[in-house]
Amino acid sequence: MYASRPPWDIGRPQPAFLALADSGEVRGRVLDVGCGTGEHVLMCAERGLDATGIDLASRARKAADKKARDRGLEVRFLHHDARKLGSLGESFDTVLDCGLFHIFNDEDRAEFVDGLRTVLRPGGRYFMLCFSDQQPGHQGPRRVTRAEIQAAFADGWRVDSIEPATIDITTDPDGIRAWLAALTRV
Repeated sequence: MYASRPPWDIGRPQPAFLALADSGEVRGRVLDVGCGTGEHVLMCAERGLDATGIDLASRARKAADKKARDRGLEVRFLHHDARKLGSLGESFDTVLDCGLFHIFNDEDRAEFVDGLRTVLRPGGRYFMLCFSDQQPGHQGPRRVTRAEIQAAFADGWRVDSIEPATIDITTDPDGIRAWLAALTRV
């Protein structure tokens, strides 16, 4: 996926996540699942947070490592399957997800949410940007409805908000219609 620059690799944090970080909502130990080239992990490190990113794409992780070195930031980028979060053996206060949840089928989503529960401390926050069912057309990943998000997080979670948002991409100045979901592990 990273043989050439994918449209979601915009070279900066997504505005919705940047706003959350600027408002202090992103705190403590932070895990970015499906971190790609690491912009959200680096954003957290720039704010003095202990930040880790996981991704299966080795090219993306290598690019993320180089960005961290170039910026003089201490972060970790790990080769890890987000469907197997429990095997990390760590806990976090905040988990960020930009564009991962919507790629999973129903079975993988359930496994992912179970894993989130194991790595996110009680009271910890999960912030997700995902493709919305409001996005016109059929290109791109599966569209996600508000009801699907609520159903996936019905057990052991409090859905704090699910708001319309945009995922910036390089191929369309208007971006992609998305949901920004904020959830708390109870």
